Amino acid sequence: MRGVVFLGNRRAELRQFPDPHAGPGEAVVKVRASGICGSDLHRYRAAAPSETITGHEPCGVVAELGAGAPPGVSIGDRVMVHHYGGCGVCEMCSLGYEQLCQVRPGVIYGGGVGPTAGHGASADYILVPSRTLVPLPDGLSFEEGAAIACGTGTAWNGLKKMNVSGLDTVVVFGQGPVGLSATQAAKAMGARVIAVDVTPERLTLAKELGADHVINGGDEDPIKAIRSLTGGRGAAAAMETSGNPTARAQVLESVRPFGRACYVGLGSPSTATVDIGRDIIMKVLTVYGSWTFSKAELQECARFFVEAKIPLRRQFTHHFSLDQAIEAYRTFDGGATGKCVIVLD
Repeated sequence: MRGVVFLGNRRAELRQFPDPHAGPGEAVVKVRASGICGSDLHRYRAAAPSETITGHEPCGVVAELGAGAPPGVSIGDRVMVHHYGGCGVCEMCSLGYEQLCQVRPGVIYGGGVGPTAGHGASADYILVPSRTLVPLPDGLSFEEGAAIACGTGTAWNGLKKMNVSGLDTVVVFGQGPVGLSATQAAKAMGARVIAVDVTPERLTLAKELGADHVINGGDEDPIKAIRSLTGGRGAAAAMETSGNPTARAQVLESVRPFGRACYVGLGSPSTATVDIGRDIIMKVLTVYGSWTFSKAELQECARFFVEAKIPLRRQFTHHFSLDQAIEAYRTFDGGATGKCVIVLD
């Protein structure tokens, strides 16, 4: 089979790998869509090469099952993959958060470094524990399922933590695929949405996807603009999706007293300068960190997008074949696209 690896310093290569086969407790999924996520760019841009296949947003059809597969899982099923593998039995794994396994470092399929690295979905097939499979609802395409399997699900889960509703004005910092998903989901939850970014193309797309107001943080002070749009009070809730240190600090400044803030953007290891006394304690803020989602939350997110009839497909601006993978990562690295996805027949 074919699979994409990163060679270091923004270079990718399509290589040949042996076809995988399912052992006990495993499943082989024929990949139909592999989403490209902002966190893929950290490894793409890094100097060190990776020997594992990239792509941690898998969606496809079950092609092979080993012994001990969960009841109800069959060959031919349309599935997403909760792309983590822990011990499967500790407290965190039992909660569906195998990425927080307490026994060993959890494998990240299509991501991770060293012992946490596992072959991902930018390939013809992916081999994963069969317990990680999540049914793809009939109302979602393979491309939409791939997005929900990481970036879109991450955005939705952060909004869920903040209990976003029609009572809220929500600011979303960053309008890459995760931020665009937050803009769409927050709007579907009834909120008034303010989208912040520095890329005109992404702000235009955010407006098309439902943002009530857009702010170019490169052209104006977003804090002043947010206060102006909220009668001087600030937003009820804010989410940071980019990992940018400046945006991380601005999230806390942008919300009103008793507001909520959620951080989902990993970004670089750079730290933000935050006045904890002024922006958290004396504003009585509730601050959340949110790392993707549990397996059950992945199922819940998929149902939400179907039932709310959110046109997730509208944020997909670029589709690529697996043979075009090098071009796909180069294009997404440019920072001006919506969601990019590799699609396989």
